[in-house]
Amino acid sequence: MSALAKTTPPAAIELKAEAVSHAYEIDGRTLEVLQGIDLTVAPGEFVALLGPSGCGKSTLLRLAAGLESPRTGRVTENGTPIGKPDPSRILVFQDPTLFPWRTVWKNVATGLEARGLLPREKHRVDQALALVKLEKFANAYPHQLSGGMAQRVAIARALVNDPALLLLDEPFGKLDSLTRLTMQNELLALWKRAGFTALLVTHDVEEALLLADRVIVLSDRPARIVAEITVDKPHPRRRDDADLVRLRQDVLAQLGIHGDV
Repeated sequence: MSALAKTTPPAAIELKAEAVSHAYEIDGRTLEVLQGIDLTVAPGEFVALLGPSGCGKSTLLRLAAGLESPRTGRVTENGTPIGKPDPSRILVFQDPTLFPWRTVWKNVATGLEARGLLPREKHRVDQALALVKLEKFANAYPHQLSGGMAQRVAIARALVNDPALLLLDEPFGKLDSLTRLTMQNELLALWKRAGFTALLVTHDVEEALLLADRVIVLSDRPARIVAEITVDKPHPRRRDDADLVRLRQDVLAQLGIHGDV
């Protein structure tokens, strides 16, 4: 039975950043992006990263995905340094980046196909589409989908690999408010069902507080951790919950924003 169909969680991973600093060379200058990041995400935990635009949040996701290696320090998966991408760690971007010439079904199947698993694992594609409620659109093409549906396809393409770590880089940032609310609830349901470890980058304080077990607040570039806020509230959470309203003000204050916003 595929892990997509299991009711018990897969082996989620522990993600750890130890004294991680990173920089880029641009036009002969060194641009520091991350500085001394120490962060542990427990297996099955949902953690959100908040911080100013361009502070290095997405860079931290790329390091966790194995797309880059830190200048100093190390990023580990269950204690083993991450040195390259792996299907157990999947990065979902703000843009769905679907192949326009492939159907929804074939887009979701891309990872299995690339790994030579598709002939014997076709059922996993159907299961992933069912999880995101798009089984009726299997033969549709990306141009026939709404923005929210396209992002569902991108998430299904990630889930078909049974990831132990799902890295989300503002996945709902370009969606309208109603679609965004729906997608937040669906992501939460998928996380509860599949049991993967989740690390979400967002600029939306409410989104972070509604979804995450813990919110990490980063400073301006080079990013340092300035606050870690535990959200000790059961799901589903309400935006008007007094505790969440208070936490929202705390987070905004950490980001240098004071008063009613």
